[in-house]
Amino acid sequence: MEERRVGTVSRGIRCPIIRQGDDLVRIVSDSVLAAAKSEGFSLRDRDVIAVTESIVARAQGNYCTVDDIAADVKAKTGGETVGVIFPILSRNRFAICLRGIASGVKKVVLMLNYPSDEVGNALVDIEKVDEADVNPYSDVLTREQFKALFGAPRHPFTGMDYVAYYEELIKACGADAEIIFANQPKAVLAYTDTVINCDIHTRKRTKRQLLKAGAKTVLSLDDIMTAPVGGSGFNADYGLLGSNKATEDKVKLFPRESQPLVEGIQAEILKATGKHVEVMVYGDGAFKDPQGKIWELADPVVSPFHTKGLIGTPNELKLKYLADNDFKDLSGDALKAAISDSIRAKDADLKGQMASEGTTPRQLTDLIGSLCDLTSGSGDKGTPVVLVQGYFDNYTNN
Repeated sequence: MEERRVGTVSRGIRCPIIRQGDDLVRIVSDSVLAAAKSEGFSLRDRDVIAVTESIVARAQGNYCTVDDIAADVKAKTGGETVGVIFPILSRNRFAICLRGIASGVKKVVLMLNYPSDEVGNALVDIEKVDEADVNPYSDVLTREQFKALFGAPRHPFTGMDYVAYYEELIKACGADAEIIFANQPKAVLAYTDTVINCDIHTRKRTKRQLLKAGAKTVLSLDDIMTAPVGGSGFNADYGLLGSNKATEDKVKLFPRESQPLVEGIQAEILKATGKHVEVMVYGDGAFKDPQGKIWELADPVVSPFHTKGLIGTPNELKLKYLADNDFKDLSGDALKAAISDSIRAKDADLKGQMASEGTTPRQLTDLIGSLCDLTSGSGDKGTPVVLVQGYFDNYTNN
């Protein structure tokens, strides 16, 4: 048998523009099969078909409006003065949610993290914070104090002055606005005992700290839009988390109830090709930009739905460890044979063994989702489906 010369391959698959009500099982399956025929490749067992969450939510029609958010917030908070703390700095991810919140209350006390938000968007340069002798862990700054110390800093990538932008947005919705800067959740309780904490991955800890410190009502974004409001979309598990701006007055929510979708695509490919593929829905990849310091994961999870074969973490040997240690005296075919034998004989669980040191101890869905997010991009590539081949292969597979 001829030796395989290629390992993992990631392909963006072009699809039609998806609309509400479209049959994604058929569209995704047909698009992958058509791409295979057009490009001259074959599907194999354990290939991964990944579908971006945006087209899943779009096909479901899982949308809500600013007015829907406002009605839900008013019903759940009473609609008076509400603290809105730890939001990310994003026109796409949060601004329209803030419009909904502000439209449902009389006053917003907006508390921003500094020097950056949860996912790494810089509000102010950390060097300037050091120069001002400010301690972000303990110091609470008013809007006036922040401006006196740092002026009106703009986001290094977007050029936005998010402090002014969010303040103007709140006022445009008819609510009063007060802005403070702090990193301790309880700081907001000096202004109000009703709080919406907007952090994503630390939300449970933040809510627990607020309640312990005496907050009366605490909601996270995953407590808002958990049920339909006047026929709107919703997400019972994640609420507003994972939402994106769709229009000036509407957000697309994170997809829901999509296990039948991934299993349906898996079954369709098996019927058409005889191959057992894995399928996942993916959102943001879980990686950090070393230049801008932005952590990509603004969704609550990378993959909300996936087939069973994608549960778990990699179980891999580090080839360079074997080459430099166990088989340092071998070379050429002898080295290749020794490493191949080690891979074939490896334990089912390598946790704690030195030969696996340096391999990536992350969930398979997070790793593959990151690869898919980088492949599909977020712009005009037109490839909302990604086919990953060879991910589960190793050095011994032909």
